[in-house]
Amino acid sequence: MSYITINTLEIPKGAEEVLEGRFRDRKHEVDNEPGFLGFQLLRPVEGTERYFVITTWETKAHFDAWMVKRAERKAHEPQGKPAPITTDHKMMQFEVVDL
Repeated sequence: MSYITINTLEIPKGAEEVLEGRFRDRKHEVDNEPGFLGFQLLRPVEGTERYFVITTWETKAHFDAWMVKRAERKAHEPQGKPAPITTDHKMMQFEVVDL
């Protein structure tokens, strides 16, 4: 059963290209992680102004392991990294129902 995460990102007007550029610059950063199946960045067109970041994993355990690794890496990042541009975000997590 696949595991999906959806992050909703709210950003200031005019910051769209900055956000998209940051994702573009690290597009393949997670590709070789165990259990990773795919990534999409959805740009809002109608019905919302939030971006959606969708990742697909083989299992929740794979996602959780990546989150631990990511947190450890962030703790050791050098100072001076660009500040976040999101003004609000929420993470939702789903299991894919096999019908």
